[in-house]
This record gives sequence, structure tokens and C-alpha cells, in this order.
Amino acid sequence: MRVRSVIAPAALTALLLTGCSSSAEPAATEPSAPSAGTCVDTASGAASESVAVEGSRGDAPTATFETPLDVEKTERTIVSEGDGEETAHGDWAGIEVTLYNAATGEKVQSSSYAGAPMQVMIADDALIPALVRAIECVPAGSRVVSVSPAADAWGEEGSSDGAIGPGDGVVIVADVLSITPEKATGEPQDVDPALPAVTLDKSGAPTVTIPDGEAPADFQLGVLKKGGGITVEDGDSVTVQYQGVNWRTGEVFDQSWGDAPAQFGTGQVIAGFTKALVGQTVGSQVIAVIPPEDGYGAQGSESAGIKGTDTLVFVVDILATSR
Repeated sequence: MRVRSVIAPAALTALLLTGCSSSAEPAATEPSAPSAGTCVDTASGAASESVAVEGSRGDAPTATFETPLDVEKTERTIVSEGDGEETAHGDWAGIEVTLYNAATGEKVQSSSYAGAPMQVMIADDALIPALVRAIECVPAGSRVVSVSPAADAWGEEGSSDGAIGPGDGVVIVADVLSITPEKATGEPQDVDPALPAVTLDKSGAPTVTIPDGEAPADFQLGVLKKGGGITVEDGDSVTVQYQGVNWRTGEVFDQSWGDAPAQFGTGQVIAGFTKALVGQTVGSQVIAVIPPEDGYGAQGSESAGIKGTDTLVFVVDILATSR
């Protein structure tokens, strides 16, 4: 089984993401692992410095520049420098981004700027190189503007939506708002001792111990850590670490630990997983006991060894939410 599905604001992400592979099951894909490589501290230049950017970090910007803006290599200028930790190749980060056609000056795509930034992996096999060069090696909290030739964007074919023409460059204004943590950072909470016990290793990966006896008939939820971030809303795209255990066997049948964090929409997973997330705060870790009717129903999931009568247990670290 896979609960994963790489999403974010859909139209924009379809342009920016590269290298995502589909799984055999519906609506289930995984992000590529970070490519080997080191952070490239892209230099400023005359082209990137010629772009005037108005607006506050975290709010939708307005960029103006003379057109056509020609550039032979990617340049990046830091408009305002944050005071957070510096992003590195392979990090996950929360960003807001606006794209302009360098040839025409037209704004062609933008993220939501709704207070819940899109989450991306900073790696050349996960994003177009133009965006990677814009957001790597900068302190979290920074706003940057970059100008990239077609070779670092969509090449001689242009973008799939036609907004960036064949051979056109791209101007990117990106707010690097946060580096996404690798595990839940909330405060430990007291939980019902009747729930399965959870222990964590140094990385934060859980081990679940199923109690003796029959599985409960109803959905149950416990908050193991309470985060201080924003609340997950129905329809959000969440970034999580998770582990799924079959109550009947005590065995792990699926997890993101040991791989990249998972991303999916709250409406793209089994009902019990949605119940576990909506209403919880970013930074929290929850445990959900999911009966068959909130899981895979009477048909189960043969590929995961889940019978139609099996109860599932998920431990989920809520790393971020986007809308």
C-alpha cells in the first residue's frame, strides 16, 4: 500500500516538479530521492539586479524589468536576507514563488501566498534547475529574485502549459520561508495507555507495540506530540513522516521513514488517515487506530497483506501543510 501522492498547488507544481515516478496504485507517487550534489551559491549579476521587486516577504510580489530580458547563465540576487538556517541541497523547504516570462515580462504562475507555503525538495532531480539555483544556499526567511536561461528552465520546448515559450528564460521571485523539519517537533503529551505503545529512535522513526487483545471496533486517535504550527484543514496538502502497522500481525506494511517525507492531499488517502490529520497542528505526532471501514474496507489490500477485517495503526509526524 502507498498513501503518498506528490502534490502542492497543482498547476504550479506540475511546471516545477521533475523526476517524479508513479506507483502501481492509483493516486500514489513518491518524490525522487535527493540527487548527489552540493549546494551551488549562485552569484548575482546585472540581469537579476535589473529586476525590481515590490512587496513584503510572504505576500505576493510585483516584479518589473525591461523586456526581453536576456541572460546567458542563471543569476540570483537576494532581495531581503533572512536570519534562519541556510538551505542545503536535499533539504525540504516551505516556499512561495512567482514566475515571469523573461521575454515578455508577463506573470505566468504563482503559488497561493495563503500562509501555508508549498513544500519542495531542493534537488535537481525534483525541481527544474532554475528554481533549485534560486532557493538553495540562502538563509530561511529570505526573498530572492533569479533570472535563468531556457537551458535551466524548460529548454527549447517551453513549459507544458505554453506560458513560457520555446527558448524563453524565466524570472523567479521566491520566498524561502522555512526549512521543513525531518520529524515532529511538538511537546510530548499524555495519551491513553490502551493505545498501542510508541517508542522513537534517534532519528524520530517509531516502533509500535500492539497490545494484547482484540482491536477496538471504532476509530481512535491519540496526540503523542502537540505542535505549535498552523492547523491542517480539509483539502490541504500535507508533508509527513508516517508508519503503518497491521494490528493483526504487528508488522509494518508501509512507511516513509528511511525515504523522503511523503506528500498527499487530505482527500487522496483512506478515510482514517484523513481523520487523523484534519484539525491537527503542524509539528504534531499522532497515532491513529483505523478499523476496516475507515481503511480498505472489506476488500482489504492484497499487495500489502491487509485483509478485509484488519485494523491498521498509523503513527504520523505532521511536518507541514500547504494550501
